[in-house]
Amino acid sequence: MIDAILDEALICHVGFSIEGQPFVIPTIHARDGDVLYIHGSPGSRMLRSLRSGVDTCVTVTLLDGLVLARSVYNHSMNYRSVVVVGRAGEVTDPQEKLRAMRCVVEHILTGRWEDARQPSEKEIKATTILALALTEASAKIRSGPPTDDEDDVGLPVWAGVIPLALQTADPLPDDGVSSSPPSYVAEYERPRA
Repeated sequence: MIDAILDEALICHVGFSIEGQPFVIPTIHARDGDVLYIHGSPGSRMLRSLRSGVDTCVTVTLLDGLVLARSVYNHSMNYRSVVVVGRAGEVTDPQEKLRAMRCVVEHILTGRWEDARQPSEKEIKATTILALALTEASAKIRSGPPTDDEDDVGLPVWAGVIPLALQTADPLPDDGVSSSPPSYVAEYERPRA
């Protein structure tokens, strides 16, 4: 379940602390086997800090629905989440770095890596990739209907679940694009675990 949640989520939040000041930064991630990759600019304070070996916590959450009970006390949300803790290491091997970059692009949109221009050597050098082992990871899931107190079940108040899902709209072409989007763009639908 951990892998499926990480694969479906498009964004993660990376938590770390510098000199007692906590930070949580949203970023793009990708999973490859038992490794979670995060990437960005070498100038990123987050990546520089994580590269130095500080403890980190990476989380993702997928919101599946609003759970409305008959009493406000029992309202909740249906969700799937993952927490990964550990220390990230910098990917320096050029082949692994390129593979990690591909994983990130393909995580966002399957098929895009082969369709777009590949990164130049300069661009590869201008990107920091960190790898975090998934050895300490856990999932938490809440699903199902509301859990009302027995005395509240007979109240004349609507109760149930409002399902939520990430939804795409029609692709918006950039200026100067004269062709139709490739099928993987036009028919994009985020996979659901």
